[in-house]
Amino acid sequence: MESVLLYILGVVVVVIGLALSIGLHEIGHLVPAKLFKVRVGQYMIGFGPTLFSRKVGETQYGVKAIPLGGYISMAGMYPPTKPGGKARTASTGFFQTLVQDARTASADTIVEEDRVFYKLPVYKRIIVMLGGPVMNLLIAVVLYAVVMCGFGIQVLSTTVGSVSECVLPATSERQECVADDPAAPGAEAGIKPGDEILSMNGTAISSWEQATAIIRESPGEPLEVEVLRNGATVELTATPLLTERYVVDDRGTITEDASGDPVTQEVGFLGIGSAYQLQQQPVTAVLPAVGDNISQVVHLILNLPQRLVDVATAAFGPGERDPNGPISVVGVGRIAGEITTIDTIPIAERFSYLLGLIASLNVALFVFNLVPLMPLDGGHVAGAIWEAIKRGWAKLFKRPDPGPVDTAKIIPLTFVVVIVLGAMSALLIYADIVKPITIL
Repeated sequence: MESVLLYILGVVVVVIGLALSIGLHEIGHLVPAKLFKVRVGQYMIGFGPTLFSRKVGETQYGVKAIPLGGYISMAGMYPPTKPGGKARTASTGFFQTLVQDARTASADTIVEEDRVFYKLPVYKRIIVMLGGPVMNLLIAVVLYAVVMCGFGIQVLSTTVGSVSECVLPATSERQECVADDPAAPGAEAGIKPGDEILSMNGTAISSWEQATAIIRESPGEPLEVEVLRNGATVELTATPLLTERYVVDDRGTITEDASGDPVTQEVGFLGIGSAYQLQQQPVTAVLPAVGDNISQVVHLILNLPQRLVDVATAAFGPGERDPNGPISVVGVGRIAGEITTIDTIPIAERFSYLLGLIASLNVALFVFNLVPLMPLDGGHVAGAIWEAIKRGWAKLFKRPDPGPVDTAKIIPLTFVVVIVLGAMSALLIYADIVKPITIL
């Protein structure tokens, strides 16, 4: 029963964190819009039926039933048609109807002609639209700072966490030892979990990477290993065995050759693994960590079509999900629930994992909203930049001002984007239900 309650608590914490992130994202739009005197009719968290709302001044603040987003309603988001423009008739077609309906809906929000979004200077419109994503970036930076500088992150220590009983090549499909397998040199030398490595061949060891480098470069050579065990210094002799190991990059990912096969190399091997420990990081480590997360999300988005194909293949077939692939809010909630039920780590550490998860969600919101497609914030920014280019070009060649860019014309593309996003969400939710990514 306790594990069920902890699971629910983890889900609730992330849902609240996501709702607050969305709310602050919209505040990032709301504050500059009001500073620039744009009339804001609504500030809503969620979509669908309104659960409750309250009007303060000219703005209706509320929460809707489906907490998967939010919006503010600004007057004059789309400019009207040019004077003398052709009116919509019954034969203009479905997409033209969408365009005209968007203009009509935008016109209905106009109460004061001078307090409309489309009349703002381009730079102010960009500030308003970037306010939301920037708010998510700031949230991510703050949460990363709390996690990394307050709680600390898991790093490899110089303490032995595991000792293998035997030696198996990296390409072996079997993971269990049998009588014919050679004994692992570390176990044979008497190294035990909990031993802290002090030195190897007289070289003081300050990091696990340093110890690993010495081991890998010393196959067949006896190593004098000094460890601290139960407060006492113990001297051992271990001879690394030449064995086949996978080549990994800086992120621990197995390197592949041109044909997609994993790359291996022969190196010295003792069969010992490091224990992890929490280590607080300096403030200077926060921004690089956020930057790494941003690059990962950008890479995922650039490869999203193939990633979605992989998800569909796994969801409807026998294959396994890529643990680094895209997931839905259902998958995020599941991971949050699993984190809180891991009773082998302290509660504070579990909470830091949840904060890190919310930080990563904000990075994803930041990057995703910058995609230059309507109805995302990046689409409005792209429209404003295009208007600045057109007006600058006209001014350069002393042509008449072309006026504001009619972003309502790309409403059909917006419609397509919404359908694609809906289909993507449905696929990911289905995959997270039938074949979820788990951490346990």
